[in-house]
Amino acid sequence: MRRFVRYGWMVWLWLLVGFTPSAQDLHFSQFMNSPLLTNPANAGFIPDGDYRMGAQYRNQWASVTAFPYKTMSIFGDMQWMPNPDANGWVGLGGLLLRDVAGASVLTSTKAYGAIAYHQMLGVGSLLSVGFNVGWSNKQINTQGLTFPSQWNGQFFDVHQTGAPVLMTNQSNYLDLQTGLNYAYFPNDRVWLNGGMSVMHVNRPRESFFAATDTADNRLSMRYNGFFNSSFKLNDRVILSPAAYYTLQARSSQVMGSLIARYNASGDGTTEILAGLAYRHRESLIPLVGIGLNELVFTFSYDATISQLNAFNGARGAFELSLVKQGRRDRYRGNGRESMCPSFRY
Repeated sequence: MRRFVRYGWMVWLWLLVGFTPSAQDLHFSQFMNSPLLTNPANAGFIPDGDYRMGAQYRNQWASVTAFPYKTMSIFGDMQWMPNPDANGWVGLGGLLLRDVAGASVLTSTKAYGAIAYHQMLGVGSLLSVGFNVGWSNKQINTQGLTFPSQWNGQFFDVHQTGAPVLMTNQSNYLDLQTGLNYAYFPNDRVWLNGGMSVMHVNRPRESFFAATDTADNRLSMRYNGFFNSSFKLNDRVILSPAAYYTLQARSSQVMGSLIARYNASGDGTTEILAGLAYRHRESLIPLVGIGLNELVFTFSYDATISQLNAFNGARGAFELSLVKQGRRDRYRGNGRESMCPSFRY
Protein backbone atom coordinates (compact mmCIF):
# COMPACT_ATOMS: atom_id res chain seq x y z
CA MET A 1 0.00 0.00 0.00
CA ARG A 2 2.84 2.39 0.76
CA ARG A 3 4.21 1.79 -2.71
CA PHE A 4 0.78 2.64 -4.14
CA VAL A 5 0.70 5.90 -2.20
CA ARG A 6 4.19 6.73 -3.42
CA TYR A 7 3.24 6.07 -7.02
CA GLY A 8 0.10 8.16 -6.57
CA TRP A 9 2.28 11.08 -5.55
CA MET A 10 4.56 10.37 -8.52
CA VAL A 11 1.59 10.58 -10.90
CA TRP A 12 0.47 13.82 -9.28
CA LEU A 13 3.93 15.34 -9.54
CA TRP A 14 4.16 14.25 -13.16
CA LEU A 15 0.78 15.86 -13.82
CA LEU A 16 1.99 19.15 -12.37
CA VAL A 17 5.17 19.01 -14.40
CA GLY A 18 3.18 18.24 -17.53
CA PHE A 19 1.21 21.44 -17.06
CA THR A 20 4.25 23.70 -16.75
CA PRO A 21 6.07 25.30 -19.69
CA SER A 22 9.34 23.71 -18.60
CA ALA A 23 8.12 20.23 -19.59
CA GLN A 24 9.88 18.91 -22.67
CA ASP A 25 8.15 18.21 -25.95
CA LEU A 26 7.83 14.72 -27.33
CA HIS A 27 10.96 13.24 -28.86
CA PHE A 28 12.31 10.20 -30.72
CA SER A 29 15.56 8.36 -30.11
CA GLN A 30 15.86 7.88 -33.87
CA PHE A 31 16.12 11.63 -34.42
CA MET A 32 17.80 11.00 -37.78
CA ASN A 33 14.54 9.41 -38.97
CA SER A 34 12.32 12.36 -37.97
CA PRO A 35 13.80 15.10 -40.17
CA LEU A 36 10.88 17.53 -40.21
CA LEU A 37 10.51 17.43 -36.42
CA THR A 38 14.23 18.07 -35.95
CA ASN A 39 14.42 20.97 -38.39
CA PRO A 40 11.95 22.38 -40.96
CA ALA A 41 14.94 23.24 -43.17
CA ASN A 42 15.11 19.49 -43.85
CA ALA A 43 11.92 19.66 -45.93
CA GLY A 44 13.05 18.77 -49.43
CA PHE A 45 16.65 18.20 -48.28
CA ILE A 46 16.87 14.59 -49.46
CA PRO A 47 20.48 13.74 -50.26
CA ASP A 48 19.77 10.52 -52.16
CA GLY A 49 16.37 11.27 -53.72
CA ASP A 50 13.75 13.88 -54.47
CA TYR A 51 10.87 12.61 -52.31
CA ARG A 52 10.62 10.89 -48.94
CA MET A 53 7.94 9.56 -46.60
CA GLY A 54 8.10 7.82 -43.26
CA ALA A 55 6.40 6.67 -40.07
CA GLN A 56 7.62 6.21 -36.49
CA TYR A 57 6.24 4.61 -33.34
CA ARG A 58 7.66 4.85 -29.80
CA ASN A 59 6.45 2.93 -26.72
CA GLN A 60 7.99 4.10 -23.44
CA TRP A 61 7.87 2.96 -19.79
CA ALA A 62 5.63 -0.06 -20.31
CA SER A 63 7.63 -1.80 -17.54
CA VAL A 64 6.69 0.73 -14.83
CA THR A 65 3.10 1.64 -15.68
CA ALA A 66 0.02 -0.02 -17.11
CA PHE A 67 -0.36 3.05 -19.31
CA PRO A 68 2.84 3.39 -21.34
CA TYR A 69 3.64 6.58 -23.22
CA LYS A 70 3.04 6.14 -26.94
CA THR A 71 4.25 8.52 -29.64
CA MET A 72 3.46 8.16 -33.33
CA SER A 73 4.30 10.23 -36.40
CA ILE A 74 3.96 10.18 -40.16
CA PHE A 75 5.67 12.60 -42.51
CA GLY A 76 6.38 13.25 -46.16
CA ASP A 77 8.37 15.79 -48.15
CA MET A 78 9.55 16.45 -51.67
CA GLN A 79 11.66 18.72 -53.86
CA TRP A 80 9.75 21.19 -56.01
CA MET A 81 10.39 23.99 -58.50
CA PRO A 82 14.12 23.73 -59.24
CA ASN A 83 15.45 27.04 -60.55
CA PRO A 84 16.63 27.34 -64.19
CA ASP A 85 20.23 26.54 -63.24
CA ALA A 86 19.15 23.46 -61.25
CA ASN A 87 21.19 24.63 -58.26
CA GLY A 88 18.31 25.67 -56.02
CA TRP A 89 14.86 24.34 -55.23
CA VAL A 90 11.88 24.56 -52.87
CA GLY A 91 11.09 21.83 -50.36
CA LEU A 92 7.52 21.06 -49.27
CA GLY A 93 6.52 18.71 -46.47
CA GLY A 94 3.92 17.71 -43.91
CA LEU A 95 4.08 16.11 -40.45
CA LEU A 96 1.41 14.52 -38.20
CA LEU A 97 2.18 13.70 -34.55
CA ARG A 98 0.13 11.84 -31.93
CA ASP A 99 1.20 11.32 -28.32
CA VAL A 100 -0.70 9.47 -25.56
CA ALA A 101 0.77 9.80 -22.06
CA GLY A 102 0.03 7.99 -18.83
CA ALA A 103 -3.07 7.15 -16.82
CA SER A 104 -4.54 10.60 -17.39
CA VAL A 105 -4.88 9.86 -21.11
CA LEU A 106 -3.09 13.10 -21.83
CA THR A 107 -3.12 13.22 -25.62
CA SER A 108 -1.41 15.59 -28.02
CA THR A 109 -2.23 15.83 -31.72
CA LYS A 110 -0.15 18.09 -33.93
CA ALA A 111 -0.20 18.80 -37.66
CA TYR A 112 2.51 20.84 -39.42
CA GLY A 113 3.13 22.06 -42.93
CA ALA A 114 6.75 22.82 -43.85
CA ILE A 115 8.36 24.89 -46.58
CA ALA A 116 12.08 25.37 -47.18
CA TYR A 117 14.43 26.79 -49.77
CA HIS A 118 17.74 25.14 -50.68
CA GLN A 119 20.57 26.88 -52.54
CA MET A 120 23.78 25.28 -53.74
CA LEU A 121 26.90 27.28 -52.87
CA GLY A 122 29.35 26.25 -55.55
CA VAL A 123 29.67 22.55 -56.29
CA GLY A 124 30.11 20.98 -52.87
CA SER A 125 27.88 22.75 -50.35
CA LEU A 126 24.26 23.62 -49.75
CA LEU A 127 22.50 26.19 -47.54
CA SER A 128 18.86 25.70 -46.50
CA VAL A 129 16.30 27.67 -44.52
CA GLY A 130 12.84 26.43 -43.56
CA PHE A 131 9.63 27.11 -41.66
CA ASN A 132 6.97 24.95 -40.00
CA VAL A 133 3.44 26.22 -39.38
CA GLY A 134 1.23 23.93 -37.35
CA TRP A 135 -1.83 23.46 -35.20
CA SER A 136 -1.68 21.68 -31.86
CA ASN A 137 -4.42 20.15 -29.74
CA LYS A 138 -3.83 18.75 -26.24
CA GLN A 139 -6.55 16.99 -24.21
CA ILE A 140 -6.72 15.41 -20.77
CA ASN A 141 -9.12 13.02 -19.02
CA THR A 142 -8.72 13.17 -15.21
CA GLN A 143 -11.11 10.28 -14.48
CA GLY A 144 -8.23 7.80 -14.35
CA LEU A 145 -6.23 9.88 -11.83
CA THR A 146 -6.20 10.02 -8.05
CA PHE A 147 -5.02 12.99 -6.00
CA PRO A 148 -3.44 13.39 -2.55
CA SER A 149 -6.62 14.88 -1.08
CA GLN A 150 -8.52 11.68 -1.98
CA TRP A 151 -6.32 9.50 0.28
CA ASN A 152 -8.33 8.55 3.38
CA GLY A 153 -5.50 6.77 5.23
CA GLN A 154 -6.22 3.33 3.78
CA PHE A 155 -7.01 3.81 0.09
CA PHE A 156 -7.84 6.44 -2.50
CA ASP A 157 -11.54 7.29 -2.35
CA VAL A 158 -12.37 8.40 -5.87
CA HIS A 159 -15.75 9.71 -4.67
CA GLN A 160 -14.06 12.34 -2.53
CA THR A 161 -13.62 15.72 -4.10
CA GLY A 162 -10.16 17.18 -4.32
CA ALA A 163 -9.31 17.08 -7.99
CA PRO A 164 -8.05 20.39 -9.39
CA VAL A 165 -10.61 22.55 -11.12
CA LEU A 166 -9.83 22.76 -14.82
CA MET A 167 -11.11 25.60 -16.96
CA THR A 168 -11.11 23.24 -19.96
CA ASN A 169 -9.98 19.73 -20.78
CA GLN A 170 -8.27 20.75 -24.02
CA SER A 171 -5.92 23.37 -25.36
CA ASN A 172 -5.53 24.50 -28.98
CA TYR A 173 -2.92 26.82 -30.41
CA LEU A 174 -0.94 27.84 -33.48
CA ASP A 175 2.71 26.74 -33.40
CA LEU A 176 5.63 28.13 -35.43
CA GLN A 177 9.12 26.72 -36.01
CA THR A 178 12.08 27.89 -38.08
CA GLY A 179 15.47 26.41 -38.90
CA LEU A 180 18.74 26.70 -40.80
CA ASN A 181 20.86 23.93 -42.30
CA TYR A 182 24.26 23.65 -44.03
CA ALA A 183 25.66 20.62 -45.87
CA TYR A 184 29.16 20.03 -47.23
CA PHE A 185 29.93 17.19 -49.64
CA PRO A 186 33.37 17.58 -51.29
CA ASN A 187 33.18 14.19 -53.03
CA ASP A 188 30.99 11.08 -53.27
CA ARG A 189 32.56 9.51 -50.15
CA VAL A 190 32.17 12.29 -47.56
CA TRP A 191 29.06 14.15 -46.41
CA LEU A 192 28.78 16.56 -43.46
CA ASN A 193 25.61 18.30 -42.37
CA GLY A 194 24.71 20.55 -39.42
CA GLY A 195 21.98 22.93 -38.44
CA MET A 196 19.75 24.38 -35.78
CA SER A 197 16.06 25.12 -35.31
CA VAL A 198 13.80 26.96 -32.87
CA MET A 199 10.37 25.57 -31.98
CA HIS A 200 7.45 27.52 -30.44
CA VAL A 201 8.79 30.78 -31.85
CA ASN A 202 5.43 32.45 -31.12
CA ARG A 203 5.41 31.10 -27.52
CA PRO A 204 1.77 29.89 -27.59
CA ARG A 205 -0.27 29.48 -24.41
CA GLU A 206 -0.81 25.89 -23.30
CA SER A 207 -2.81 25.28 -20.14
CA PHE A 208 -5.96 23.62 -18.82
CA PHE A 209 -6.28 26.28 -16.10
CA ALA A 210 -7.57 29.83 -16.30
CA ALA A 211 -4.94 32.44 -17.10
CA THR A 212 -3.61 34.42 -14.14
CA ASP A 213 -1.24 37.34 -13.71
CA THR A 214 1.20 35.23 -11.68
CA ALA A 215 1.39 32.09 -13.86
CA ASP A 216 3.19 32.09 -17.19
CA ASN A 217 1.55 29.29 -19.15
CA ARG A 218 3.29 30.06 -22.43
CA LEU A 219 5.47 27.35 -23.94
CA SER A 220 9.17 28.05 -23.73
CA MET A 221 11.01 28.12 -27.03
CA ARG A 222 12.85 24.89 -27.76
CA TYR A 223 16.29 25.05 -29.39
CA ASN A 224 17.58 22.09 -31.42
CA GLY A 225 21.08 21.59 -32.78
CA PHE A 226 22.24 18.58 -34.78
CA PHE A 227 25.13 17.18 -36.78
CA ASN A 228 24.95 14.31 -39.30
CA SER A 229 27.68 12.78 -41.43
CA SER A 230 28.48 9.83 -43.68
CA PHE A 231 31.82 8.35 -44.66
CA LYS A 232 32.06 5.69 -47.35
CA LEU A 233 34.94 3.45 -46.29
CA ASN A 234 34.63 1.15 -49.29
CA ASP A 235 32.00 -0.34 -51.58
CA ARG A 236 30.61 -2.39 -48.68
CA VAL A 237 30.61 -0.13 -45.60
CA ILE A 238 29.33 3.37 -44.83
CA LEU A 239 29.69 4.87 -41.32
CA SER A 240 27.30 7.60 -40.17
CA PRO A 241 28.13 9.44 -36.91
CA ALA A 242 25.50 11.92 -35.66
CA ALA A 243 24.81 14.15 -32.66
CA TYR A 244 21.75 15.97 -31.34
CA TYR A 245 21.16 18.58 -28.64
CA THR A 246 17.91 20.16 -27.47
CA LEU A 247 17.17 22.77 -24.81
CA GLN A 248 13.78 23.91 -23.54
CA ALA A 249 13.57 26.07 -20.41
CA ARG A 250 15.60 24.15 -17.80
CA SER A 251 15.37 20.78 -19.59
CA SER A 252 18.08 19.64 -21.98
CA GLN A 253 19.09 16.49 -23.79
CA VAL A 254 22.30 15.39 -25.49
CA MET A 255 22.51 12.41 -27.84
CA GLY A 256 25.16 10.84 -30.01
CA SER A 257 24.97 7.89 -32.40
CA LEU A 258 27.05 5.80 -34.78
CA ILE A 259 25.38 3.69 -37.47
CA ALA A 260 27.09 1.33 -39.91
CA ARG A 261 25.47 0.39 -43.21
CA TYR A 262 26.59 -2.81 -44.95
CA ASN A 263 25.99 -3.38 -48.66
CA ALA A 264 24.69 -6.94 -48.54
CA SER A 265 23.66 -7.28 -52.20
CA GLY A 266 26.59 -5.54 -53.86
CA ASP A 267 24.40 -3.16 -55.87
CA GLY A 268 22.97 -1.31 -52.84
CA THR A 269 19.45 -2.70 -53.14
CA THR A 270 19.83 -4.62 -49.85
CA GLU A 271 21.53 -3.05 -46.84
CA ILE A 272 21.97 -4.14 -43.22
CA LEU A 273 22.13 -1.44 -40.56
CA ALA A 274 23.51 -1.68 -37.02
CA GLY A 275 24.55 0.94 -34.52
CA LEU A 276 24.48 2.39 -31.05
CA ALA A 277 23.17 5.68 -29.67
CA TYR A 278 23.66 7.23 -26.25
CA ARG A 279 21.38 9.68 -24.45
CA HIS A 280 23.52 11.43 -21.85
CA ARG A 281 23.02 9.99 -18.34
CA GLU A 282 19.78 8.33 -19.41
CA SER A 283 20.03 5.42 -21.84
CA LEU A 284 22.05 3.29 -24.23
CA ILE A 285 20.20 2.67 -27.47
CA PRO A 286 21.22 -0.21 -29.74
CA LEU A 287 19.56 -0.22 -33.14
CA VAL A 288 19.34 -2.57 -36.10
CA GLY A 289 17.69 -2.25 -39.47
CA ILE A 290 17.39 -3.46 -43.02
CA GLY A 291 17.08 -1.59 -46.29
CA LEU A 292 15.30 -3.14 -49.27
CA ASN A 293 15.33 -1.08 -52.44
CA GLU A 294 13.91 2.29 -51.36
CA LEU A 295 12.54 1.15 -47.97
CA VAL A 296 14.51 1.22 -44.70
CA PHE A 297 13.13 -0.36 -41.51
CA THR A 298 14.87 0.41 -38.20
CA PHE A 299 14.28 -0.92 -34.68
CA SER A 300 15.87 0.60 -31.57
CA TYR A 301 15.61 0.00 -27.84
CA ASP A 302 16.29 2.45 -25.00
CA ALA A 303 18.09 0.58 -22.21
CA THR A 304 17.83 2.78 -19.11
CA ILE A 305 21.10 3.53 -17.32
CA SER A 306 19.82 6.31 -15.02
CA GLN A 307 18.47 5.77 -11.49
CA LEU A 308 15.13 4.85 -13.02
CA ASN A 309 16.57 1.42 -13.88
CA ALA A 310 15.93 0.45 -10.24
CA PHE A 311 12.21 0.55 -11.13
CA ASN A 312 12.16 -0.61 -14.74
CA GLY A 313 15.09 -3.05 -14.83
CA ALA A 314 16.71 -1.05 -17.67
CA ARG A 315 13.58 -1.56 -19.81
CA GLY A 316 12.93 1.91 -21.18
CA ALA A 317 11.39 2.23 -24.63
CA PHE A 318 11.34 0.65 -28.05
CA GLU A 319 11.03 2.50 -31.32
CA LEU A 320 10.16 1.50 -34.88
CA SER A 321 10.61 3.52 -38.05
CA LEU A 322 9.91 2.92 -41.72
CA VAL A 323 11.27 5.39 -44.28
CA LYS A 324 10.93 5.37 -48.05
CA GLN A 325 13.19 7.63 -50.08
CA GLY A 326 13.01 7.69 -53.85
CA ARG A 327 13.62 9.58 -57.05
CA ARG A 328 10.98 10.58 -59.57
CA ASP A 329 13.74 11.48 -62.05
CA ARG A 330 17.31 10.25 -62.12
CA TYR A 331 18.44 13.88 -62.37
CA ARG A 332 16.46 16.23 -60.16
CA GLY A 333 17.08 19.68 -58.78
CA ASN A 334 20.17 19.16 -56.63
CA GLY A 335 22.59 18.91 -59.56
CA ARG A 336 24.07 15.53 -58.51
CA GLU A 337 23.07 11.90 -58.69
CA SER A 338 23.40 11.91 -54.92
CA MET A 339 24.65 14.43 -52.36
CA CYS A 340 25.38 11.65 -49.89
CA PRO A 341 27.67 8.57 -50.01
CA SER A 342 25.68 5.73 -51.52
CA PHE A 343 26.06 2.13 -52.59
CA ARG A 344 23.99 2.76 -55.70
CA TYR A 345 25.58 3.74 -58.95
